Amino acid sequence: MPEWRIRETVVSVVEGDLTEQAVDAIVNAANNDLQLGAGVAGAIARKGGPEIQRECDRHGPIKVGEAALTGAGDLKARHVIHAASMHLGGRASKDSLGAAMDQVFRLSREHQLRSLAVPAVGAGIAGLPMRDCAEVMAECVSKAAAEEGAPREVRFVLFGEPAVQEFESAFGQRFR
Repeated sequence: MPEWRIRETVVSVVEGDLTEQAVDAIVNAANNDLQLGAGVAGAIARKGGPEIQRECDRHGPIKVGEAALTGAGDLKARHVIHAASMHLGGRASKDSLGAAMDQVFRLSREHQLRSLAVPAVGAGIAGLPMRDCAEVMAECVSKAAAEEGAPREVRFVLFGEPAVQEFESAFGQRFR
């Protein structure tokens, strides 16, 4: 598993199940209505239980490019940060993903979260090409690691070897 150190933050890319990560927070690839439907959000809802959706209902809707923090229900993580990179039924863009991830890292600093597990937010159902997603994520984690109170660990947990390869390539170019 490749790792990169950016100041005090260790960044890694793994293939795995986001919902099985024992971290301070996992990141949900959310829509702005914070409705946990399919994809990553659906897996979080199934494994985490109905309390996560109830908390989302109290927070949402939010604007595209924002993020919201909830508990994690029955998941191994303590929290879920819902990164709204698209409208319900819409598509993500590089700009909406970048704004949402900046908010994820802001919330992680505010709540002193030290470990995050992050999927390929904006790819998949939201339609952003995996390479674009990886490049935006590399930029966002680079900015976040330069901030005081940055997480100590950011683990990108991806589905499938092609996604892992895109992230490893983008991160390897960015963090030589």
